[in-house]
Amino acid sequence: MYINKIKLENFRNYEKQEIEFDKNVNIIYGDNAQGKTNILESVFICSLGKSFRTNREKELINKEKEYARIEMISYKEDRDIKINFEIKEKKKFKINGIPAKKTSDILGKNYIVLFTPEDISILKNEPSKRRRFLNIMISQLRPMYVHLLNQYNKMIEQRNIYLKQIKYEEKKIENLEIWDEQIVKAGKKIYEYRKEFIEKINDKIFDIHLKTTENKEKIKIKYISNIGNNYSENLKKNRNSDIQKGYTGIGIHRDDFEIYINNNPISIYGSQGQKRTAIISLKLAEANVIYDEIGERPVILLDDFMSELDKKRIQGLFENIKENQVIITCTDSFKINNSKYKLYKVTNAKIECI
Repeated sequence: MYINKIKLENFRNYEKQEIEFDKNVNIIYGDNAQGKTNILESVFICSLGKSFRTNREKELINKEKEYARIEMISYKEDRDIKINFEIKEKKKFKINGIPAKKTSDILGKNYIVLFTPEDISILKNEPSKRRRFLNIMISQLRPMYVHLLNQYNKMIEQRNIYLKQIKYEEKKIENLEIWDEQIVKAGKKIYEYRKEFIEKINDKIFDIHLKTTENKEKIKIKYISNIGNNYSENLKKNRNSDIQKGYTGIGIHRDDFEIYINNNPISIYGSQGQKRTAIISLKLAEANVIYDEIGERPVILLDDFMSELDKKRIQGLFENIKENQVIITCTDSFKINNSKYKLYKVTNAKIECI
């Protein structure tokens, strides 16, 4: 698949802008704070229904304007897709002119893989970053996953409120069964989704990373969950601890994964270069899993990612994504060997095709 065109109106620092993309490589360059990343953000929103930069959606609206709009047209082998996004008092989506009943309806219409300089934090920071990576990947391919995850998170929130009521208002502990049964039911399904996709990533990432590191590094991902073999029983055993702490300690909301290089955890023993290379391998594996699932290549978004790589890694990356449409943002234009590409220069939210 590929994105053909995107139109922006009052989006971030853009008042009105239309961009036609090449099927191959698109390089968007210019000084900082000109609006390069905003273009990738608009593609992300029309693919996943939310921004990768902010949870405060009103920030998407141009200053002193009342609304923002995006229109994105993409092509797949069997059909064309037009996604319209508007945010005023609240956000709305249309799919081929038909209003979406819920944001998750747009999932699976477009497929993307995003690289940003901050991605290395997936390996260094708290587990929530790694869970977010899993959630984004799985939600594109299994839209029902989002519904399950939202349900689960609401139930955990309600259970946590009731835990505090047991402690401070002497509510009946037996009533936790109301939430626990549903939490376990949804949690098991989410666990199975995550386990399945970790296995799919492992199948792809080993060869990718071995090739990238000239057969020097063997990579593996280990899925970590505390639900155990008997999720329901473990949740019940932990009740007293949960009541004292005021939150639920057992469950898939605590899931994590660890990346190992030559059997050593990268978070502890990995160098900065190894972590950066592992992230590239992880994202390339994600792209390959998407291709296996849908039979089409996802669009690759590279947000100022080139600044983090040397020339050898850049060329290696492009060798792996040469069959995908690629949209890159950077501060300076550059050439890519053996690839067709289109150049765009951004100055003060105005885009010029070079």
